Amino acid sequence: MSKNLNYRFGEKIRLVRERRGMTLKEVGSVANVSESLVSQIERNKVSPSVDTLMAITDALDIDPEYLFRDYKKKRNIHITQKKDRNSLTLNNVVYHQLASISNTDSNSQETEVETMVIEIVPGGQKGDIEYGHPGNEIGIILSGIGELLYGTETYDLNKGDSVSFSSDIPHILKNKGDDILKAIWIITPPRVFSLT
Repeated sequence: MSKNLNYRFGEKIRLVRERRGMTLKEVGSVANVSESLVSQIERNKVSPSVDTLMAITDALDIDPEYLFRDYKKKRNIHITQKKDRNSLTLNNVVYHQLASISNTDSNSQETEVETMVIEIVPGGQKGDIEYGHPGNEIGIILSGIGELLYGTETYDLNKGDSVSFSSDIPHILKNKGDDILKAIWIITPPRVFSLT
């Protein structure tokens, strides 16, 4: 039995036992465990086996879900504040890094995701019409007028439009307007900032 408990439900068991007017000895007797063990569980000194926990919840007529209702498994969260964004310029395209998912957050490179705001000057472009690369991309046009060359096809993109595609086909995003083309761009696996 572990003495270092990550989740503490002993207080809930004690509260229900006291409300039911049962002694430690009575709960132990019904659950077929020692009075001492019930006491240690209530004081979060030990972590009971599933069988023992179920026996105690049965003795107290508690729904086991009640004990874990407020349990939340802690996960990593990353916040990228605007003032802390990494930015880089490649071939007249400015990339502003947003929050991303890396393999330190997950155990598989397949779930790595890179997000960014891109700004393409009038007449500028990103991508390569000769080569694709592994992965997938999603884009959301925030402002400006764009054109996506994807393989042998051409698609117009305007403010509010979104696009998704497999990156293994050669592709280029061009700014066809007179103002900066601004978009949110999502790539998996990461490509732009991971290569710098």
